[in-house]
Amino acid sequence: MRLKDLFTRKPQLPEIHNTRVLVCSAGTGFDELLNADASSYSRFYPSTTVKACSSIKELVAAIRQGYDIVHLFSNVSPGGIIMNAEGDPLSGASLIQTCCDSGVKLLWVASDNKIDAYIKCFKTSGKSINLVLTLNRRGPRFSSFLEKLLSKMADGETMPRAWVAIAPQGPPGPAHDDLPESIFNAVRGNIRFR
Repeated sequence: MRLKDLFTRKPQLPEIHNTRVLVCSAGTGFDELLNADASSYSRFYPSTTVKACSSIKELVAAIRQGYDIVHLFSNVSPGGIIMNAEGDPLSGASLIQTCCDSGVKLLWVASDNKIDAYIKCFKTSGKSINLVLTLNRRGPRFSSFLEKLLSKMADGETMPRAWVAIAPQGPPGPAHDDLPESIFNAVRGNIRFR
């Protein structure tokens, strides 16, 4: 290698091979969405696990199994707390910390929730995780968006680049009419999920 090559070579982006995905729910009423999104993931990532968790303890145990992506369905209270039928609370901050401690690179809350609920507790400051928070799936628009995004990612595109290609950044307009309403916080940045 020549000295010139050290300064002209592009740095290699982190790449996850055999991406492990957990598509899960905390609470009831998400079965149809859980199966639809799991089907999309499994088309591109064979190591996809589907789990309907009956308790917060079960959810936390599942996350700790070492997944790269956690795609979660849950209701978030106005105070930023995830609750299940048994009343076990889990704050958004605790969820993010559990994901970070378990090596999760992308946490996607895929069920409709209010922005105020997310603002209260879903903070990524000082954390190394990409975070997607869904405000409104907008029916079949979500599935279409997810399929396009996962296809680009599985082909080697980083998530931020794939996201911008499908959902151009800027003020809402006609380009956004076929998209779900989501917030993407790319704190961890450019990772390739293969």
